[in-house]
Amino acid sequence: MMTLTEEIRTADAAGTRQGWRGWAALAVLMLPVLLVSVDNTVLSFALPEIARDLTPTSAQQLWIIDVYPLVLAGLLVTMGSLGDRFGRRRMLMIGATGFAAVSALAAFAPSAELLIAARATMGLFGAMLMPSTMSLLRSIFTDRDQRRLAIAVWASMFSAGSALGPIVGGVLLEHFAWGSVFLLAVPVLIPLLVLAPLLVPESRDPHPGRIDPVSIVLSTATMVPVVYAIKEVAVHGPGPLPLVLVLVGLAFGWIFVRRQLRSESPMLDMRLFRRGAFTGALLVNLLSVVALVGFLYFVTQHLQLIVGLSPLQAGLALVPGLALMIVSGLAVVPVSRRVSPRVVVPVALALSVAAYVVIAVSTDAAALGILIGAFALLGIGIGAAETVSNELILATAPPAKAGAASAVSETAYELGAVLGTAVLGGILTALYRAGLVLPDGVPAGAAAAARETLGGAVAVADGLPGALGDRVVEAAASAFDAGVGVTSIIGAVLVVCAAVIAATTLKGTRTPRVED
Repeated sequence: MMTLTEEIRTADAAGTRQGWRGWAALAVLMLPVLLVSVDNTVLSFALPEIARDLTPTSAQQLWIIDVYPLVLAGLLVTMGSLGDRFGRRRMLMIGATGFAAVSALAAFAPSAELLIAARATMGLFGAMLMPSTMSLLRSIFTDRDQRRLAIAVWASMFSAGSALGPIVGGVLLEHFAWGSVFLLAVPVLIPLLVLAPLLVPESRDPHPGRIDPVSIVLSTATMVPVVYAIKEVAVHGPGPLPLVLVLVGLAFGWIFVRRQLRSESPMLDMRLFRRGAFTGALLVNLLSVVALVGFLYFVTQHLQLIVGLSPLQAGLALVPGLALMIVSGLAVVPVSRRVSPRVVVPVALALSVAAYVVIAVSTDAAALGILIGAFALLGIGIGAAETVSNELILATAPPAKAGAASAVSETAYELGAVLGTAVLGGILTALYRAGLVLPDGVPAGAAAAARETLGGAVAVADGLPGALGDRVVEAAASAFDAGVGVTSIIGAVLVVCAAVIAATTLKGTRTPRVED
């Protein structure tokens, strides 16, 4: 039996260049990537409308955003492993069908509880989609240079979806109810269901071994309690429940790792984590997504609820940064052929640190130009760093285990999305509540609603007499922006940590070596 190192070397040595059919398959695989990135951005912009219509509590508002990546994080490793065994294209087709159907149901959810349930079910089918796209790229593009470009396109499509989402979502929200943003899944996924069987070759692990139901349960039992604990701390603060949940998750994780190490055919090959480049790239992805999603969480609310832009105008304000994210992701490809990732990634992330610092030290956080410029810096840094780190993750995994490796990468991405909203968003919410000083004359019930969220304060102000309502908005805006300043410092520290990790672990050269 070949070692992990030998499997990777053999695969890279046997790489062949793809013609038009391979690039056509790439175009098809970008459809679900586009959908997921559009969905994430559109939901952020639709959140104020959802808050006004369904009147969720602050906890429900976080759950509407986070339950989808929470379910994804718990099931990605399982679905990636099942894709390796039963066929990655097959899992992609099942996931696309289910995701489209449930998205249509979410569009007409009459309550916050039902919307949360629909988002959770979308997470189940989304867990089938994302590992499949990345792992299929590994099996289609065996030539290293072509694969690097394909991964850059894959990463850039996330950015393209983020850029397209605010514009399309803004148009929809200008003319239709918030539920229309979920219906975007239907026209995107129908072409995938038609074209994937024609253009995308099926691939699977040639020696998959048996299904391990115990490992499936253990992997889910590891992720869900930990992520839920993070959310509990963000919403309710530290307490005994989050501590118990973390301990439960760690206990199941320890059992899961021991089972994988003892298994002849593990669901997740733990040998991958012995490679510094693999683990370091995962951590870079995790922290980068935390920074990006955390930034989007507060900037979308600021633009709409404080600056007073419409959803479409707010989306257009972010397009320059999102476009630069795409450009940087593609531009870093030729650079990464010549410069070590331990240099490229930290330099890129330094720009993202600068973005958070600009917001933290700004004396006029409401200035639209400052927000646009800061997001542009953030986009350039994140776009370049994620392209390099994603390619390293696939390059250091053998093709037969591409699904499991991709699932781990996607787990880091989705966990980062949860942390970005739950931690940075939770800290911002706590700071907002602590710093909000409402004027006299606000009824007790209205005051309680105003303290829940910024959207709640704006909704309360609409129902108050003119001068009093204006003072409520001013107080809420002041408390929110003060919280943004502190949260930005925390975001900058997280990105600095990612840069340090990259500099110390991504020891590969232009074409990373596979070390024993």
